[in-house]
Amino acid sequence: MSTDIYGYIEVRDPLADQDWFDWEPWSVACPLHPLLAQNDYDAFACLFGVRNYAGWRPVAAGRGIPPDASTQVREEFAGFLDDESGATWVAWSELNGLDMTVGPDGVPGRLTLTEGGHEMSWPRRDRWPAEILDRFGLLPWGPTPGETFGVIQTDGATLAYQPLTRAKVLGPGSGWEHVFAVMRALAGRFGADGVRLVVHFD
Repeated sequence: MSTDIYGYIEVRDPLADQDWFDWEPWSVACPLHPLLAQNDYDAFACLFGVRNYAGWRPVAAGRGIPPDASTQVREEFAGFLDDESGATWVAWSELNGLDMTVGPDGVPGRLTLTEGGHEMSWPRRDRWPAEILDRFGLLPWGPTPGETFGVIQTDGATLAYQPLTRAKVLGPGSGWEHVFAVMRALAGRFGADGVRLVVHFD
């Protein structure tokens, strides 16, 4: 069964701390979709600890909905949340400046097969996928996954074994670069702690 992500980028009004301020401090600036148009479990695990098969140390796991979330977020999430176990949030101040060289504790790399415009990938721990060994034989990176990486091309297919890092799962081509770009731009107006992403997984 697949896991989908839903969410909103919220911003905090810079005047919210004034005594006379009489509105909600947080409001929705942008929905997560269509900025992020695809699901990637490596990214879910890296950021939020969801589907964390590789052993990432997530940035913001299991926080629930912020107590001061905007009415729109609370109403949208209330329709499909019996509890807050599937919800969490992360501020731009936590995302900005992340060490993008960090990888998961349990998986050194990801094996990717690209063929005919289609891509399949496997995070690897201790052995290569049987279907890959059956087709390609012993791989040039050794009998088991390790810290030697590379790319081979054969029979119209490209087989790549590359390090699994935050840069790989959150960088260009992941879709998350668009989310981060919007949050970065909003932080110029609302501050790094005044921009956050609130998400729910279903």
